[in-house]
Amino acid sequence: MSKNKQTPPHISLDSLPVEYLLEAYDLLPDILFWIKDTNSKVIYANQCFLDHVGVPCLEQAIGLTDLDFAPKHLAKQFMMDDQRVLKGESVTDRLEMNMPDSGEICWFTTSKRPLRDETGQIIGTYGMSRHLEKTAIALNVMSALKMPVSYIRLNYMHKISLSTLADISYLSISALERRFKKFLHKTPQQYITQVRLENARRMLVETTLPISVIAGETGFGDPSYFSHKFHQEYAELPSEFRAKHQ
Repeated sequence: MSKNKQTPPHISLDSLPVEYLLEAYDLLPDILFWIKDTNSKVIYANQCFLDHVGVPCLEQAIGLTDLDFAPKHLAKQFMMDDQRVLKGESVTDRLEMNMPDSGEICWFTTSKRPLRDETGQIIGTYGMSRHLEKTAIALNVMSALKMPVSYIRLNYMHKISLSTLADISYLSISALERRFKKFLHKTPQQYITQVRLENARRMLVETTLPISVIAGETGFGDPSYFSHKFHQEYAELPSEFRAKHQ
């Protein structure tokens, strides 16, 4: 006599408590995940995010903004991104300088999306950041870029050629470009420019050096070209940014 086979229960995402889905983000190594309301206030963050900003528990993070976690010039940029996302835009794999509770300057790739209710109305934002170096080690997906990325971070103030990056990576220039596009979603030159801009933004706040000097010390050389690239990335001139944050 054959036994009746039990039909496995049907699982629908709609029937799962949202807490289960959110807790899954605690299982991701070196991934910061958060949800914010329309005022850029945290309403949820995973454990990696809490560890990163030095807050012991979620209850103490709820209601805080980036101004409570990051240097003012970085926090303002993060919150400007939030406002863009609240208008329906998306941020995908943006390279960002960040500073964890340890005070060490780190590099992350960040993506943000609008959070919508069942009617499609935007009610907040959510996002995810990956620690560039730790994620590469943990997931072993960017080992091919470790050398050129480290070289750029240490030498952004100097002229950097694609041939030099290719040589230290033991790759052809075309292979190097393909790997940057695959893992960072940008060309080597775009990555170099973003590293330079992030360091320039830091210097605009932390020093009183003339903008022309900062342009030279971050590898741009020509102040006009520096101002053009800065405005293109951040929608304001270096002088405007400095006036707001110093």
